[in-house]
Amino acid sequence: MNPPQNPPPSVKKLTEIFFRIGNTTFGGGYVTIGMLGRELVDARRWINAEKFDLAFAIARVTPGTNLIAFCAAIGALICGVAGAIGAVLALTAPSSALAVLIAYGFERWQGNRIAMAAIGGTVAAVAGMMWATIWIILKPHVGGTTWNGMIRNLQVVLIAGGAFVASWIFGLTPLPIILAGTLTGFLWKDAKKP
Repeated sequence: MNPPQNPPPSVKKLTEIFFRIGNTTFGGGYVTIGMLGRELVDARRWINAEKFDLAFAIARVTPGTNLIAFCAAIGALICGVAGAIGAVLALTAPSSALAVLIAYGFERWQGNRIAMAAIGGTVAAVAGMMWATIWIILKPHVGGTTWNGMIRNLQVVLIAGGAFVASWIFGLTPLPIILAGTLTGFLWKDAKKP
C-alpha cells in the first residue's frame, strides 16, 4: 500500500502554514525558519533542502528583517508572487499586533520580580531553540563515516565554526562572512560531485 501523498501546494494552504507557524512559534526568526523547514521540506516536500538553504542565505544578505525576506523568498519559490505576499502577511500582521501588546505589558510589569524571572527563563529557552534550528539547517550537509563523508563533516565544521568566530570574535557583518563561506564551498567541492 502506498503512503498518502501530500496535496500540491496552494497559496491558501501555504498562507495557513505561515500563519500557524509564524504565530505559534516563539523565539525569533531562526526558530521560525527551523519550524518552517520541518513543515515545508521534511513533512510536505514542497521545496527541497537546497532551495530552502538558498532562500535562507539570500535572506541573510538582504537589509532589514531577514525573516520577512526569507518568507517572501520561500513563498515565491513555492507559489510565485501570490505565495510571497501571502507568506509575509500571514507571518507579520498578527505577530506585529502581539508585539505591541507585549511591549505595553512589559512597560507595566518591568518592576515585578516574578515577571522578570519569567522573561529570564524565556531567554534561556529561546537560546536552546536557536541551537536546535542551527542543527536543522546544518544536518542535511553533514556527511557519513566514509572518507568523503568525513571530508564533508570537516568542511561543515570549518565553515560554520569560522563563521561563528568571524561574527562573534571579530565582529564581521553577515555579507563578508556569507561570501567567504560561499567561496570556500565553491572551491572545496566533494570528490564525488562535479
